[in-house]
Amino acid sequence: MSALLEVTDLAVTFPTDGEPVTAVRGISYSIAPGEVVAMVGESGSGKSVSAMAVVGLLPEYARVHGSVRLHDTELLGLGDDAMSRFRGKTVGMVFQDPMSALTPVYTVGDQIAEAIEIHQPHVGKSAARRRAVELLELVGIAQPERRARAFPHELSGGERQRVVIAIAIANDPDLLICDEPTTALDVTVQAQILEVLKTARDVTGAGVLIITHDLGVVAEFADRALVMYAGRVVESAGVQGLYRDRQMPYTVGLLGSVPRLDAAQGTRLVPIPGAPPSLVGLEPGCPFAPRCPLVIDECRADEPELLPVGVDHRAACIRTDRVNGRSAADIYGVNTEAPRTESGDSSVVVRVRDLVKTYRLTKGVVLRRTVGEVRAVDGVSFELRQGRTLGIVGESGSGKSTTLHEILELVAPQSGSIEVLGTDVATLSASRRRSLRRDIQVVFQDPVAALDPRLPVFDLIAEPLLANGFDKDRTNARVAELLDIVGLRRADAARYPAEFSGGQKQRIGIARALALQPKILALDEPVSALDVSIQAGIINLLLDLQERFGLSYLFVSHDLSVVKHLAHQVVVMYAGAIVEQGDSRQVFGSPQHDYTRQLLGAVPRADLGKRV
Repeated sequence: MSALLEVTDLAVTFPTDGEPVTAVRGISYSIAPGEVVAMVGESGSGKSVSAMAVVGLLPEYARVHGSVRLHDTELLGLGDDAMSRFRGKTVGMVFQDPMSALTPVYTVGDQIAEAIEIHQPHVGKSAARRRAVELLELVGIAQPERRARAFPHELSGGERQRVVIAIAIANDPDLLICDEPTTALDVTVQAQILEVLKTARDVTGAGVLIITHDLGVVAEFADRALVMYAGRVVESAGVQGLYRDRQMPYTVGLLGSVPRLDAAQGTRLVPIPGAPPSLVGLEPGCPFAPRCPLVIDECRADEPELLPVGVDHRAACIRTDRVNGRSAADIYGVNTEAPRTESGDSSVVVRVRDLVKTYRLTKGVVLRRTVGEVRAVDGVSFELRQGRTLGIVGESGSGKSTTLHEILELVAPQSGSIEVLGTDVATLSASRRRSLRRDIQVVFQDPVAALDPRLPVFDLIAEPLLANGFDKDRTNARVAELLDIVGLRRADAARYPAEFSGGQKQRIGIARALALQPKILALDEPVSALDVSIQAGIINLLLDLQERFGLSYLFVSHDLSVVKHLAHQVVVMYAGAIVEQGDSRQVFGSPQHDYTRQLLGAVPRADLGKRV
């Protein structure tokens, strides 16, 4: 079948005050009609830049070289007017954040109709609006005629993404470009959006280029995959071949980093050490060499070409013979086996009974009156034991984060009771509450927002120590010890947060949380903002810290695969209430509630290959 899209030697360079940054370094690929090609890799690998170069959406100062041919028409060099005729008609785009992709002051029906009217001026307004309703129905929006009159803020995140897909396919495009289309969505909504994208491909017959860091999405949706690193493709193959017979150590590491639902609690993952290189003044040789467990001197001499290693399979590596037949754990030298732990009962450190949290619904500006209430948490009860992890899972709005915040406040709840380390929080005096806060610390979802960018790492970690009476010598020693514990260098104490990667920032956040030697850590989506390769290192760190210090974790997450690796007990929440709870092996292995089964069934699985 002839190629729909043909990209040859595409390179993108951004000028800077210093050396220019070449974000994409000579990539080539093709997409056939109806084929789904996935681009995967860590943040900064060049995935999104290369996709935006195809449709001319890069800034004017970007220098783009090479060739991009769509239906044998060269796109590079076309003016804005000519490219605009391609975008939205021949090429449809689905972006990561649907809220920023939609105009907030127009109804979603009007926005879909506008996309039709611009590219099909012969279609009248009424016909365009009828077509908009049909498209909303096609992408699975309930009551499409009524929802067409809704504004974006009146829809859920999943519904907004469906609207963006409806706009993308409104003119029956030949090519769909999807940039992280499911990243910000709950697992069940993510599964629904993937089904919508499959429907869109089948209805339009379009080729699809999907950019993602989720290897489960690749396994479920793509036909071929391009693995990118440092601005170029380092491995390409059909998805079946890539997952079962990966040839590049970087791909091995990516697959080994993925949490799995079939793993036992406590199973370690295989993180990729280090961080991607700066593309300013890239060193000679293979850019993955500083992180590669199989590196030899020849790897540092010349950058390997992308060469055939099998049928429709290419890899940019001179050490593929050392990859064949070996697991990620073997190649990276990581012991992934879960340590044996005693199953005997330990003391209860957090006990929640019949917890209720409601929010009033009010109306009016001057004379506000209560018109109802929302039960964010409705009769929740559970226990966390010493040295164990309790995972709280559920979709957005299920009440899991509200439950965590109620515990962390250490004040009497609206209804029900909360005991922390044997003390009912309703009975705490101000001084006892302050003392108890030392024993329960928190690690937040966004390490960037959690760290003051104006303070060096030493001050960030030392702050809780100094506030609790540590003198200078004890503080210096404790900060150095904490940096060692979380896998950072002591010299890092003088650096600022902006100088660290996302995973390193989260390690700093964990070091700060550990400063006062707490007994309980509350972890609110601590790895959801991280690349899968970085996420694996944080998961391993949390497991190691628990084994070493006997910490108890309250772990809130929407990612069931991560919870499976960490949690001994699991609480499943829906609409503010617990619908299932129990031992993680039982909840994951034999779920009893339909909602739990729905959550587990929606998780994309990167399990085509069994040697990861």
